[in-house]
Amino acid sequence: MQLIGMMDSPYVRRVAISLSVLGLPFEHQSVSVFRHFDAFARINPVVKAPTFIADDGTMLIDSSLILDYLDHLSPPEKRLMPAETGARMKALSLIGFALAACEKTMQNVYEVNLRPAERQHQPWIERVQGQLFAAYEHLEQAIAGREGNGWLFGERLMQPDISLAVAWRFQQFMLPDVVTPDRFPALAAFSARAEALPPFVAAPLE
Repeated sequence: MQLIGMMDSPYVRRVAISLSVLGLPFEHQSVSVFRHFDAFARINPVVKAPTFIADDGTMLIDSSLILDYLDHLSPPEKRLMPAETGARMKALSLIGFALAACEKTMQNVYEVNLRPAERQHQPWIERVQGQLFAAYEHLEQAIAGREGNGWLFGERLMQPDISLAVAWRFQQFMLPDVVTPDRFPALAAFSARAEALPPFVAAPLE
């Protein structure tokens, strides 16, 4: 199995960490959609990270689809999504808000850091940042009081834990002065605890 993309993408990183937690061997190719566009296009003409190539050559290009495949590839006791319907719904809700936070972080970076100042639209920036804060406020409330008491769905690290921790680390790397740890202490502590685990250390944000 091959995973193509840079670890500065939260989507690539959540797949890499999940592969490690599941104990699935894989080859990582650190190829950038920006700096190595032509090289990436030779692998996947859509140039989308993450790109995942299964052992039979099938290509998957969305992190959630990749993770769904990896879960089904693994034995039930190792899967990273809860099997019970109610728990699975809660897990999907948390993951959805974490991915929304990643999306709004990226939109903010593109608008503020990459777009020339004279072409920036302040109402749009304020809207995106409002959505970013709303996502993290929801997640902060959802995990408050769980510090040091196992993980979100028991003693075993699962996909909601990985996705929340990765989303927060990405945001702190890209926009440390926008969403600050003092406003979201539960998320900050949760992510720090996850980042100390070997699968996270083995997939450092580049």
